[in-house]
Amino acid sequence: MSTILPEIALGAWSWGAGAAGGDQVFGNHLFEKELKPVFEKAVECGLNLWDTAAVYGEGTSERILGNFVKDVRRDSVILSTKFTPQIAGSLPDAMQQMIDGSKERLHIDVIDVYWIHNPMDVEKWTPDLIPLAKSGQIKTIGVSNHNLAEIKRANEILAAEGLKISAVQNHYSLLHRSSERAGILDYCKENGITFYSYMVLEQGALTGRYKETNPFPEGYTFFRWKKYIPLNL
Repeated sequence: MSTILPEIALGAWSWGAGAAGGDQVFGNHLFEKELKPVFEKAVECGLNLWDTAAVYGEGTSERILGNFVKDVRRDSVILSTKFTPQIAGSLPDAMQQMIDGSKERLHIDVIDVYWIHNPMDVEKWTPDLIPLAKSGQIKTIGVSNHNLAEIKRANEILAAEGLKISAVQNHYSLLHRSSERAGILDYCKENGITFYSYMVLEQGALTGRYKETNPFPEGYTFFRWKKYIPLNL
């Protein structure tokens, strides 16, 4: 059974430190002391969908979020995390091992939304979602950073077992519209798939904060999309 997904998700990519952690990607150092008031205020305001990944901060993001989640009712939050092929081991049950680690760090038994983080070997990894879904370990299947052909192929693999992709998560903003041009948004709409955008403010570039009188800090770099940022922002 798929989880009904809200229109807004709160991302925890920038939480914690380590490879692909906030200190490496965003230049911040946010830990439990700074983040707990954010979590509590969000829950108070009814924002209950939290998105993280095993790779974020080498598990730090999941661990911080999990420490907050264990103090609230489980049904008051929707938890979304990801399987990242590049950090998977070579054992046949690599996905099972990674989701077991995520569940332990998040202090939960069932993942509400479980994503394949990127399309590295769609044929190999997509089938591994099937036993997770059929055993009740995940409620909703998603794919992230997949192009249209990869999304369609993943859906074909799942459909053969009576399952489907319920969510797609791609980089999308006013400056990065590849999912729109490629027909991914149309495909999602036609097939009842929830599309989630990440990097919608381009790491602050589209907030209006930076301009000629307030330029980007010296040494400021974007994760990998700096080339899309106009010089007159």
